[in-house]
Amino acid sequence: MPSNVEIKAKVMDPERLRSEATRISTVSGRILNQEDIFFRSGRGRLKLRIFSDDSGELIYYERPDTGKAKKSDYQIHRTARPRELRRVLADALGETVTVKKKRELFITGQTRIHLDEVEGLGAYMELEVVLEPGQTFEEGSRIADDLMRELGVKESELVPCAYCDLIMMKAEQDSSPEAAESAPR
Repeated sequence: MPSNVEIKAKVMDPERLRSEATRISTVSGRILNQEDIFFRSGRGRLKLRIFSDDSGELIYYERPDTGKAKKSDYQIHRTARPRELRRVLADALGETVTVKKKRELFITGQTRIHLDEVEGLGAYMELEVVLEPGQTFEEGSRIADDLMRELGVKESELVPCAYCDLIMMKAEQDSSPEAAESAPR
């Protein structure tokens, strides 16, 4: 199974990060609009990423939730019929949450730098160091840590979980009795 090393962080200044990512990238600024639909899964996470009506990817991945660099093992299946696949998966497994984002993609070496504007959450950055065959997690983690420093990302800005988890936590907070009590009337 292919693997990468990932770091995710909240971005306080997207323009500064965009400037730094552009400076160090060999490929920069490609915009991708993505809708990720998550499905119930016995282990790991299963999502359908829809780019358009005729382009999508079914992605299964296993990754720990930690605020530091983490190894993600994944499998990807491309599809030209993502809406039909969504219906089948929803009927079979049930949907849990949808994440919509505008992603700006930068590439440096073996690393993808994503500057994401996530609907309902704000600006985030992901580093994905795509591990080469035989390359260790430790080597990938060093690359990610070096890039994090070069981009000016602080450890205090790191996020331990996936966007889908953040959206579900926000929905729970918004529907809590405390949130209802403090809502304007």
